[in-house]
Amino acid sequence: MTPEENKAAADDWILQRPANLSMGLTKQYLRYTGAALFGVVASQKGNIVYVTLRGEKGRYVAVPACEHVFIWDTRKGEKVLILQGQKHEVTALCPSPDGLHLAVGYEDGSIHVFSLLSGEGNVTFNGHKAAVTALRYDELGGRLASGSKDTDVIIWDVINESGLYRLKGHKDAVTQVVLLKEKNILVSSGKDTLVKWWDLDTQHCFKTLVGHRTEVWGLAIVSDEKLLITGSADSELRAWDISYFQEEPDPSEPEYKRSKGLADHTGGSSEEDRTEDQDETEDEHILRCVKAGSVMREGRDRVVNLATDRTGRILACHGTDSVLEVFYVLSEQEVRKKIERKMKKARKKAKKRSGVEEEECDIIVECSLQDKIQRLTNIKASSKIKSFDLILSPKGELKATVMLQNNIIESYSLNPRAQIPQVIQVSKITIGGHRSDVRTLAFSSDNIAILSAAAESVKIWNRSTLQCIRTMACEYALCSLFVPGDRQVIIGTKTGKLQLFDLASGILLETIDAHDGGLWSICPSSDQRGFVTGGADKCVKFWEFELVKDKDSVQKRLSVKQTRILQLDEDVLCVRYSPNQKLLAVALLDCTVKIFYTDTLKFFLSLYGHKLPVLCMDISYDGALIATGSADRNVKIWGLDFGDCHKSLFAHDDSVMFLQFVPKSHLFFTAGKDRKIKQWDADKFEHIQTLEGHHQEVWCLALSPNGDFLVSSSHDKSLRLWERTREPIVLEEEREMQREMEYEDSVAKEDQPVVPGETQGEAGLAGKKTIETVKAAERIMEAIELYREETAKLEQHKVICRAAGKEVPLPVNPILQAYGNISPSAYVLDVLKKVKSSELEESLLVLPFSYVPDLLELFNQHLQLGSEVELLCRALLFLLRIHFGRITTNQLLVKVMEDLKKTTISKVSQVRDVLGFNMAGLQFLKKEIEAKDEVTFFADATDRFEEKKRKRKKKQKMILAMV
Repeated sequence: MTPEENKAAADDWILQRPANLSMGLTKQYLRYTGAALFGVVASQKGNIVYVTLRGEKGRYVAVPACEHVFIWDTRKGEKVLILQGQKHEVTALCPSPDGLHLAVGYEDGSIHVFSLLSGEGNVTFNGHKAAVTALRYDELGGRLASGSKDTDVIIWDVINESGLYRLKGHKDAVTQVVLLKEKNILVSSGKDTLVKWWDLDTQHCFKTLVGHRTEVWGLAIVSDEKLLITGSADSELRAWDISYFQEEPDPSEPEYKRSKGLADHTGGSSEEDRTEDQDETEDEHILRCVKAGSVMREGRDRVVNLATDRTGRILACHGTDSVLEVFYVLSEQEVRKKIERKMKKARKKAKKRSGVEEEECDIIVECSLQDKIQRLTNIKASSKIKSFDLILSPKGELKATVMLQNNIIESYSLNPRAQIPQVIQVSKITIGGHRSDVRTLAFSSDNIAILSAAAESVKIWNRSTLQCIRTMACEYALCSLFVPGDRQVIIGTKTGKLQLFDLASGILLETIDAHDGGLWSICPSSDQRGFVTGGADKCVKFWEFELVKDKDSVQKRLSVKQTRILQLDEDVLCVRYSPNQKLLAVALLDCTVKIFYTDTLKFFLSLYGHKLPVLCMDISYDGALIATGSADRNVKIWGLDFGDCHKSLFAHDDSVMFLQFVPKSHLFFTAGKDRKIKQWDADKFEHIQTLEGHHQEVWCLALSPNGDFLVSSSHDKSLRLWERTREPIVLEEEREMQREMEYEDSVAKEDQPVVPGETQGEAGLAGKKTIETVKAAERIMEAIELYREETAKLEQHKVICRAAGKEVPLPVNPILQAYGNISPSAYVLDVLKKVKSSELEESLLVLPFSYVPDLLELFNQHLQLGSEVELLCRALLFLLRIHFGRITTNQLLVKVMEDLKKTTISKVSQVRDVLGFNMAGLQFLKKEIEAKDEVTFFADATDRFEEKKRKRKKKQKMILAMV
């Protein structure tokens, strides 16, 4: 026997044999695990961003791909890096200002910061309870602001890997956040129609804009942070002038701009809007924000995205259509020149009318919003736009990359300085996936090739490399199969046609009008001579393969011919042959499954019991069982001999879309609209395993002929490959793991612990209670209990030694011995150091107060030694904040707190001095390097000048010699 046959025989034996395990007499199964994700170019929920990779800007883009992030090279159309996610779908992306990191927000509210150099996730933040909708770094990249569907905005300290605070105020999902460069201010917009201004020094909302009637979907700040642009559910982009109260007016600013506020108050703001703005700004002391006008979009639907490039010079937005509208934001110098030209024209006109000298004309020219923001052009994409990003190259070329709804990435370029900018499509990434949902899958007989077909194309994939090796245009595909020999494939379409493709040449050999309605199901015969089809025209048709002469060639080619037809009373949704080909099962729209004899087409059995139509079914390899899956969410297992229902299983939380038996077993897989794939045992009626990974409805799946591989497709545009491993599944352990996961989910959904003495205001703690923070708190408690036990043992040991009058050896705790015979206090510090920085506060918040006195004493000991001063001070201040009342009223802690006060002040001063010395040293080194670079620059310039001088002299000599 070959190695493959040996492996198959071993798998069959393991699947069928009962294994006498320690947990009792149970049946052992083999686990299927996710092997790969393919077929997706970019997911729809997140946004596309330009990233700097290998020192190049404007070439690489990062896009969400289900739970992963793909980095695409837009020039070559290749995937260059995958940032691996765990489970939840990516919903937001934001690159750091230095270009070295990428912040990724997920559906569950977590945020991961990945290194673009190594591709690994360095930092994890957990604070939001719902999907992250917006991410933004500050100018230096030290802080990260995140907005979420849970209506909160959280500020994270990226360097310290911890949350700073949570800002509460929005009543609906946050749609965008922006951190100002010059001021410590954050601006956020939400679906609650509000734009809020937050003072991050005091952590409160000092201003709210209420001039919108519908959801605010995007905002951008331009013109050196003096103009705010907001987009909502209409075709109007509203502009708001920002003036900071602490700023004095610029003396160099033109008089026309300062007088009477004419510079910015134009363009379409209603009296109602202005009244509201005045009411809002009466008591403001930081800035003033008033309606300046509107820029009208060409689109009539809502704004989906509104953003600028990194420089803030280019503004773009799009709606739910395929048009990206691009605007150019003029600088102050450009606006000034424009106004001066307008004033000259106005003076000339006034002079002609009145005859007064030009200098005597008192002309006031208003600066409208249209003078500040000019429409550049529209970029028309090939499909609906879901997200975009812009980058302006140093040469002045604008690059725009758009992520489309149909699984495509397109890149465009234009020159914004041109009189009429010409939009040029630079690249298009399409080959990695289908344009629409895959509705049918099939494996070749050798388990190597995978067929996937959607509304526009058929693709053949190599299972081992996951590369698309053939793409063929087709009609809307509903079912498919490989022709025996794997050289041709047949597709059944929504219009009732059969399309026959040749894989070697990739051409369509023949199109046959098979049914008058949708061709819903196709099933090959076990003798490999033909197949059977069922459609919406209430017919089951039998087909046979044949060789026919081609008009354009002397060689014969494959074709099919209809041999028989079975007319029924209802639409046919699914057809299946029994393995011996004696019976034919037909699922009808009337919720029944009818069994017919294949040879005579006479009726044999009727299976009824489903409340909604049967969408899928399959017959086991030995012909003993038939399993049916229905839109009523149930799976029924029937005996094919008498048609009795053995068991009805509530399988999925939504319609069961596909069902297939594992070859040579009574195990079968089901796929449902509830995003899950489940494995079942048809003999014991038990649920074995759930394969989770898809983020939308699962449409179909296919099992390889050897049962080692499973491929599935979903509405999230992804194809997933699952592989059977050698790891056994014990059902009791599987159920225990399921209970643990449910407990972890329940912990994540619990309300935040209330900090004693703290009122619920606009600001709160950044983190949230998770299973990790609970486990970290438990580890700290265990370490403190060990410290107490070891301290008591040491005191007892001293008493014994004094009584004995000699030194008695003290038994060492095995845990401390494993850590290198460290002291109990050092062990507690080690456990505290291993708690993630982002989870420290939440872990201490879960800690009961009975452990706090021991912690304070330990902090005092370690601070006196100068160990981990920053970590201990952070933990100490947090414990004082949440337990202030109980600590100050505890007489036993008075001396400890006095010692901590003295020690902390002195040690923090030392640390501050060290940091100051290091900063001064770095500044000195920076100046030295800059001075050296300047000397080198001037030396190089001098050398180049001398070289040019020598060449010029040599040229002159040559000319003189020629003369």
